[in-house]
Amino acid sequence: MAAFFTLINVKFLKLPSTIGLMLLALGLSLFIIVGEWVFKVLHDLATNLMTEYDFSKVLFQVMLSFLLFAGALELDLRKLGEEKWPIFALATVGVLISTLITGTVMYYVLPLVSLPLDYIYCLLFGALIAPTDPISVLAMMKKTTVSKNLESQIAGESLFNDGVGVVVFLTILSIASKGVDNFHAWGALELFGVEVIGGLALGAFIGYTGLYLLKIIDNEHTEIEVLVTLSMVLGGASIAEIIHVSGPLAMVVMGLFVGRKGRNKALETAAGDYVYKFWHLMDEAMNAILFILIGLQVIVIKYEIDYFYAAGFAILAVLFSRFIGVGLPISIMRLRRYFPTYTIRILTWSGLRGGISVALALSLYETTDFDRKIVDIIITMTYCVVLFSIVGQGLTVKKLFDKFNEVNDTKTSAKAANTTN
Repeated sequence: MAAFFTLINVKFLKLPSTIGLMLLALGLSLFIIVGEWVFKVLHDLATNLMTEYDFSKVLFQVMLSFLLFAGALELDLRKLGEEKWPIFALATVGVLISTLITGTVMYYVLPLVSLPLDYIYCLLFGALIAPTDPISVLAMMKKTTVSKNLESQIAGESLFNDGVGVVVFLTILSIASKGVDNFHAWGALELFGVEVIGGLALGAFIGYTGLYLLKIIDNEHTEIEVLVTLSMVLGGASIAEIIHVSGPLAMVVMGLFVGRKGRNKALETAAGDYVYKFWHLMDEAMNAILFILIGLQVIVIKYEIDYFYAAGFAILAVLFSRFIGVGLPISIMRLRRYFPTYTIRILTWSGLRGGISVALALSLYETTDFDRKIVDIIITMTYCVVLFSIVGQGLTVKKLFDKFNEVNDTKTSAKAANTTN
């Protein structure tokens, strides 16, 4: 399906790959749903297929490690260092602000559509939808032109905030499962510290070891270099799961160690071109499969009209919380450093949600303590937000980037003219 849909998109639709593939898969899903009476065998086959496999496990234990490592390989380490404070603020404070605002807004809005939820469940939805999806964001960045600093902010935030967002989600999930009475702030801080700091430390250790091995091989045997990087990703993911630290953060750090952009000459050539071509292929192939799976998820979503009303409010709440979560840290940092015009608007609109949010929402089915209706409401809202994000924001963000570039070019020309005068 990935190969066939990619061919259709390239030849006819000519949309950005992730958007085109997801829309084609969504179209197939709607065809299967609408044609249930005519193609009952096809409908039953598709429904069984989508309910038998565990989307959360497929993403978190297989795809995510590959996609994050491949994405981090493409980052410019020097530019990332220049933007470390904005990235840190957006990936931590921004995620927490977005979680709190989204949860609070939905707590007061959901009763309007006769779907009241306890505050802790609203916060749970806020946590799983707060982090931007690095896979969606990095795919979008390939199709746009923007300043290197802003590109580093967007890409860096998306790669790091998913690890933070998953930890926040797990903390709130633990509170919801055990009860607020059994919540201990120290336990939450301990979980956060072990997951985040442990993930960064594991990534640094494996990344340094892998880079050392690549330098020893020195491009003489490209197949061994590929095997070394594969071992880093698969071994690192397994170790992270065993010792209970953040695998996504470890993958990002490992990718930054091996990446060649923004490095000195000795480290830039540690891995040969074949390694980067291999991981580019892995990135494109897994992206295609992932977004087809997202599109097919509509087959198993619970259809209740009230759920979709709630989803409409959720889209607005997520955009508003993203605007505040980005705007507050950037406005404070503007007191000490320069940020170009449109920065807050671009960071708000380019904050795409994707497979990670869907996987976290679907993982709630494994939490047997939760009422199935609560889980269905959260999954429907999550899926609709992701769909709007990828299609609505993904198709229009390029216009915002073009406007940003136009404004900056005008300012640059004006400064040059004043200097000449």
